[in-house]
Amino acid sequence: MNYTSFNKNEEFFVDMQRCIGCKACEMACAECETNGQESLIHVNYVDRASTVQTTVQVCMHCDDPVCANVCPADAISKDENGIVHTANTERCIGCSNCVLACPFGVPKKEESYDLMMKCTMCYDRTSIGKKPMCATVCPSGALFFGTRTEIEEMRPNSTPINTFIFGKEIVNTKVNIMMPKGSTELIIY
Repeated sequence: MNYTSFNKNEEFFVDMQRCIGCKACEMACAECETNGQESLIHVNYVDRASTVQTTVQVCMHCDDPVCANVCPADAISKDENGIVHTANTERCIGCSNCVLACPFGVPKKEESYDLMMKCTMCYDRTSIGKKPMCATVCPSGALFFGTRTEIEEMRPNSTPINTFIFGKEIVNTKVNIMMPKGSTELIIY
């Protein structure tokens, strides 16, 4: 397979403050035939009783993906572009170790397929120079796929963060979360 069209300078950025909860990203993702018409990005309500704030849950494509590390069947792989691929259907045994291990709670086991499924950053599209479907349909700009220079010009008061701290664990990711300018990491309690 020819990977020469994958632009390593482009990254995925998520700005939770801009998410309006429209779920256009979920609809676009579900239309992808490689996903079996399942959405691999999820929009969640923070506290529906008291706020309209939503969050976007998408694979963070960790530098050292714990989902792949705990897979006893070596069904999950990370490629040279930093993309952590969903489970290889011929290898996945449906054990759910990846579901339990992911610090971001991303992989989902689809019981109907007895298979783990997660975002692959639309690798079928990004490997040929296109943007992920979710980022192309997001009307508020909460999801952006482009260069770091582009996002810094668009959001001068924000900083992309891809270092997350879970207790004593530091997790670096390919996906960035937009935080107030000057932030260097996100500590998750």
